[in-house]
Amino acid sequence: MVADPGKELGMRIIALDVHRSFAQMAILEKGKIRDAGRIDLEHGRLLQFATKLKPDDEIVIEATGNTSAIVRLLSPFVGRVVIANPILVRAIAWAKVKTDKIDAAVLAKLHASGFLPEVWMPDEETETRRRVVAERTQLVSQMTRLKNRIHSVLHANLIPPYKGTLFSKRGRAWLEAQPLAEDQRRVVLRHAGELDRLGGELAQVDKSLAKTALQEPRVKRLMTITGVDVTVALSIVAAVGDIERFLSPEKLVSYFGLNPRVRQSGDKPAYHGRITKQGRAHARSMLVEAAWVISGVPGPLRAFFMRIRGARAPHMRCDDHRLRDRVATSTLLFATRSPEPRKNSKISFADPSRSRRTIATCSLRLGQAAHTARWPAGQP
Repeated sequence: MVADPGKELGMRIIALDVHRSFAQMAILEKGKIRDAGRIDLEHGRLLQFATKLKPDDEIVIEATGNTSAIVRLLSPFVGRVVIANPILVRAIAWAKVKTDKIDAAVLAKLHASGFLPEVWMPDEETETRRRVVAERTQLVSQMTRLKNRIHSVLHANLIPPYKGTLFSKRGRAWLEAQPLAEDQRRVVLRHAGELDRLGGELAQVDKSLAKTALQEPRVKRLMTITGVDVTVALSIVAAVGDIERFLSPEKLVSYFGLNPRVRQSGDKPAYHGRITKQGRAHARSMLVEAAWVISGVPGPLRAFFMRIRGARAPHMRCDDHRLRDRVATSTLLFATRSPEPRKNSKISFADPSRSRRTIATCSLRLGQAAHTARWPAGQP
């Protein structure tokens, strides 16, 4: 980046070092920076502060948990709200002396000089999708935790595993008939009732996701890939947002933290380590789950998985290495197909029958007839 003198002399830059309940302000104006005190991060106080801003002001804040709310509130009153990448800011402006006042001043100076690493602010629709996907993940996590607790009670009482689906109607009847102490029975039945409640909420969330999937062409195209269902496709679309902001598949893979670490210096050969895991963690885990399905379904991606697995010595084919092979498969899956959602064309190696079944499942969740779920004209 190149420094823009106009930012230092012609406009006011207000940097906010944001915390949970307050923000420390620093104002850079006409080349001079000054401390502007603190402001409480309450809706009324922040709105009162926003009315005192100028239309050509620029606000600089770091990405954190309440950043989106601050951006929505301040954007109508200023020329621009800039969101900084906190990890890269720390790397650029590392210092032994670190206070809120200094951090706010550093943000203002970096933005004025053109060296502030910015992050993309998702639109309202993308934010909504991210919240719904996160809500589903939390529900599944809670249900898994409850199921594990029930299994642990059975294991502690030397009760053999149920041969079937434990949390089905028959499995529930079998569970209630087991010889357990009164306190343990109460715990098991309470967890079972909580599972029923969470299952109902999960069905409502899945219904919302299915409705979005039938209306979003990008989700439909992603679901033509083997191993990508409604949840995986929506997680990817919600995480990516505007695909045009990525100039190459490599940048998109890096955004999800699926690219390997590389270390090279001098005459030594490059060392490629584990993936960076910096980026959208939930979407990355969804891609790895898709790779687990891909590794068991015939096709080009399974052939890739088997090829890299066969390159290992037999004694190295442990669970950890199989997981790494699937991570590599998910990276290839994303890298080879990432440019395609931006084009109105079919994805290579699409599975039409699997796609039709996935769309039919979405329709059934919405109470529609499965045969009505057809691809629109011109869509894959």
